[in-house]
Amino acid sequence: MIVPMKKATVIAQAKDAPDALVKLRSLGIMHVEHQKQPRGEDIAVLKEDLALANRAIEILSAPEFLKQKQTQQKQAPIDWQFIAKHLMDLYKRLIHLEEYALTLRAQVAQWQPWGDFDPAQIEALRQKGIYIGLYEVPLKEIKTLPAGLIARQIYASAGVGYYLLIARQEIKVSFGEIPLPKMGLEDIRKRLYEDGRMMAIIRDDICKYLAYLGGFKAIKAQLVKKIEFSEALRGMGQIESFVYLRGFIPFDKAILLEKTAARENWGFLIEEPSAEDVVPTLIRNPRWVALIRPVFRLLEIIPGYRELDISPVFLLFLSLFFGMIIGDAGYGALYFLLTFLLQKKFSRRAKDQRVFFLFYLFSACAIFWGLITGTVFGQDWYLAAGFKPIIPILNDLKFLQAFCFFLGALHLTLAHAMQGIRKMPSLAALTDLGWIILLWSGFFIARTLILDATYPAFVNKMIISGIALVVIFSSPQKNILKMLAKGLGTLALSLMNNFTDVVSYVRIFAVGLAGVTISNTVNALAAGFGDNFLLKALILFLGHSINMVLGPMSVLVHGVRLNVLEFSGHAGLSWSGVSYKPLEDLNEERSL
Repeated sequence: MIVPMKKATVIAQAKDAPDALVKLRSLGIMHVEHQKQPRGEDIAVLKEDLALANRAIEILSAPEFLKQKQTQQKQAPIDWQFIAKHLMDLYKRLIHLEEYALTLRAQVAQWQPWGDFDPAQIEALRQKGIYIGLYEVPLKEIKTLPAGLIARQIYASAGVGYYLLIARQEIKVSFGEIPLPKMGLEDIRKRLYEDGRMMAIIRDDICKYLAYLGGFKAIKAQLVKKIEFSEALRGMGQIESFVYLRGFIPFDKAILLEKTAARENWGFLIEEPSAEDVVPTLIRNPRWVALIRPVFRLLEIIPGYRELDISPVFLLFLSLFFGMIIGDAGYGALYFLLTFLLQKKFSRRAKDQRVFFLFYLFSACAIFWGLITGTVFGQDWYLAAGFKPIIPILNDLKFLQAFCFFLGALHLTLAHAMQGIRKMPSLAALTDLGWIILLWSGFFIARTLILDATYPAFVNKMIISGIALVVIFSSPQKNILKMLAKGLGTLALSLMNNFTDVVSYVRIFAVGLAGVTISNTVNALAAGFGDNFLLKALILFLGHSINMVLGPMSVLVHGVRLNVLEFSGHAGLSWSGVSYKPLEDLNEERSL
């Protein structure tokens, strides 16, 4: 649920502002709202240091360096700015050498067919009256060269000959001359070798500083907190000799602030946020619902303070969508095993352990759906071996499509139900009842149009009643004409979307069917190689591995979309929230 917030103002004497801010920071409860633009030389310097630390971390975290195993020190180096700047210089030199190496490799590829020669010797011969040039000449026009020229073909490609032309006077032909390189082929290779040696030395030098990666991360965290503190201090409002800090605190932390203010002799005011306030969003949920938090963080979405927290519905339906899209007990078991291995290896370094348990849940859903539909690394071989699905009707394509329409209507019904409950006791809540009726009307219409099911006679009455509720109660007011006009406008904008949103859930069926089809195709392809065990194993491994990678991507594209767009649109979510980030000490940890 979204935690209710209080708007808090703390007043102190200007001379005590830094000390008051330190004590407030130790509480770790106030999301600060600046009263003026925080500016100051100290903030600018801190931000420059932060950019420097970020650049050092970025360099050391590059895969080419990070693969070198080093023990990381959490303590910062004594002169970390000097080391960070030195790292940046080393990295710039490395980038320059890599670009030069690309140029040298291109020159090697260009001149290798010509063989090794010294351009300086060609220039020396020219001074003695012997002119030598390199030319591109179409093979069919070689006979048109002027008399007195000695032409030696070095190589030919695509109907073009590459010739060495020699003469006692300046060569004048209509064909393109190839400019001589600055050095011979062997010299280019030597330069490339030296360039590679220098790059290796620089990489080794950079890797020596990997031990400080943990220290740089600690510096970054300290700088972020210092910037937050400085901005809060510079952003305070001031009236004569008093300063005030304003922000938002969770409702259950108001007593803590009151006690601290009384002890420190601060003035304070705690009030309800106004409709104009940009209130931060803090979400607290039971542990099982909080499993969905990693998904929200990945998508960087958070509901607005005055919007709904759909975490429970999001978790339940995304888990169901994962199971249906993957739809394979074998894949689910492998996802479960991979999650276990990753947790065992990275659990100490992972900041949020919930991501592992979320994938355990997703894997379990894939296993469950695979068993009830009889799909284990494909369906054909499993059924041919005599195994039976627990719920055979789920393999009926028409039934499964109808089930997806049902899921769509149910999912969106929950969205409008949650909206309607929030609007109560206002008559506007009846609008959501109207939309719910229209959603289920859309379900029956989809079954008829797409699956050739019988059209129930009562659906027409549902449509009429749903439209009436939407038109009348979208904007309840005394002026009946305005009320009906706004209601009709709302209906015109959303009626067709209501139907198409229900139908859009058939994507779960389509993507899941595609995954099973790929599995069956891979199995059939492997079976076609008879007793060639190695080739069969290779095809099975590659085919199923690709399918296992594509599966979660499909969930991200389709399963997440149905929650973030379709469901959220019907629930009135714009995901415009500001995350609750209280001013807190460096070592403070919050559990949301």
